[in-house]
Amino acid sequence: MPSITIRKAESKDCDRMLELVRELALYERAPQEVTVTAEHFRESGFGPNPVWWAFVAEEDGRIQGFALYYIRYSTWKGQKMYLEDIIVTEAARGKGLGSMLMDALIIETKERKLQGMTWQVLNWNEPAFNFYRKYNTRFDDEWVNGILDI
Repeated sequence: MPSITIRKAESKDCDRMLELVRELALYERAPQEVTVTAEHFRESGFGPNPVWWAFVAEEDGRIQGFALYYIRYSTWKGQKMYLEDIIVTEAARGKGLGSMLMDALIIETKERKLQGMTWQVLNWNEPAFNFYRKYNTRFDDEWVNGILDI
């Protein structure tokens, strides 16, 4: 039986996390969109002013998934967790790693006394919708994403 551990990400995990980001980009049909450098990624999470935090899922000592989040602010609700990505490598899916990561995020949200958690899902990603439905997620069909590339 494999040994699975969920823990907070460390700087040494960044290279493997970026491998999983690239795998997700392939799945989402946009590999060319991953332009972040390893240096920027590491500095953004572990430099003097981190802007993101993460949990990793290890199976037998190898990172097979992670969940990366940051704190956003709503003028109506206050601080909320924003789940940027929850990724489990294809070979490790179906073993409960995604659920363990989601559970860690929910605990973190409560411990930080945040007002909830938000994220986005591609409209065609039915496996992701099915995963999030297990948590009684509300999906918002009213708001549209605005994007400004500079």
